[in-house]
Amino acid sequence: MKKVLFLVMPLLSFTPVLLAQSRGIDYYLDQALRNSPLLKDYQNQVLTNQLDSQRIRASYKPQVAGTSNNMYAPVLNGFGYDNAITNGGNVTAVVGVNQALVSRKNLGTQFETLHIQNQGIENAAKISEQDLKRTIIAQYISTYGSLQQLIFTRGIDTLLTKEERILKILTEKNVYRQTDYLTFLVTLKQQELAVRQLGIQYRNDNATLNYLSGIEDTATTLLQEPALTMNTLPGPEHSVFFRKYELDSLQLTNSRALVDFSYKPKVNLFADGGYNSSLAFEGYKNWGTSFGINITVPIYDGKQKKLQYSKLDIAERTRAGYKDFYKKQYSQQIAQLSQQLKGTEELIGDINQQIKYAEGLINVNVKLLETGDAKIADLVIALNNYLTAKNLLIQNNVSRLQIINQINYWNR
Repeated sequence: MKKVLFLVMPLLSFTPVLLAQSRGIDYYLDQALRNSPLLKDYQNQVLTNQLDSQRIRASYKPQVAGTSNNMYAPVLNGFGYDNAITNGGNVTAVVGVNQALVSRKNLGTQFETLHIQNQGIENAAKISEQDLKRTIIAQYISTYGSLQQLIFTRGIDTLLTKEERILKILTEKNVYRQTDYLTFLVTLKQQELAVRQLGIQYRNDNATLNYLSGIEDTATTLLQEPALTMNTLPGPEHSVFFRKYELDSLQLTNSRALVDFSYKPKVNLFADGGYNSSLAFEGYKNWGTSFGINITVPIYDGKQKKLQYSKLDIAERTRAGYKDFYKKQYSQQIAQLSQQLKGTEELIGDINQQIKYAEGLINVNVKLLETGDAKIADLVIALNNYLTAKNLLIQNNVSRLQIINQINYWNR
């Protein structure tokens, strides 16, 4: 009797649904990143900030505007506006030019604001990318675990079907009792139901994986074994999560500089040229120009500058609190996951030992069954013990990969 029970059954044997092409984890990650609207949103936000940078530069170039004001104040029978004020009317058509004078340092600070915002957007995109990868990998591992259970359960069902034929013949020859045959048949039917249930579970898990990846495909595909390894564990300061707090610090420093510049004197040059006349006397000569300089010096604003500094100080304390909490959370999370990984790997080793004992016991019972010397109850118990141990092994292998995925999330 060949040890069919302990061989991995070929994928072509368990269901026509799974005759599709096989795909690896990289395929789903690539599709998810390509289809994510959130990541595209972040890319567009960076492009928008680049346009804002150009807009700021354009706002400090000479601003040219044409203005035309035309007014007539009639006086009828001595009733009307005072002609000394209105001149009876006014016609203005001029082109004005305004040029704000700003220091390079001030302009550079405004550009730095957008630069820090872009860095923040890019960092947020990296965090979202890690979140998406973790979700896709977690679902892939779960789906692959369902596939492994389906393959194993189908293999058991195939063996039991073969042994059922032998037992039926021996029962007809009165080697085994009818009750023994029925006991074995119940076990076989339970296994067939388990195969059907796991087939449904695998199709559902596969559909969820497609959904999360943004793949419009209802076909069920085979999944390749996830080649997942644990990345090197860097310090918390080198992760994209910590980068957020560094950028927040730069943003607060830049905001303080913007407050300082908002209280410096502002100089604006202006000039205009065109036609400006009351039409009272020789209106055709009222073509001309004017120019000047406007200077604004802040003197007192009710201590608003101090209040803005206070707001920035509060924001800095909040940022520092979140940063310290993150460093503690990072260390605790990594320690906890590492401990779980170690315990799971040790348990997998113990389960493998248990499976070896169960395999030996089943082999003995299968040989005794073919000679008519086996106790069906003992065989059924041995099969159930083996099924329990094997399913436990699959579950813990899935748990091990999920833990590695969680660790890599913090360090990817």
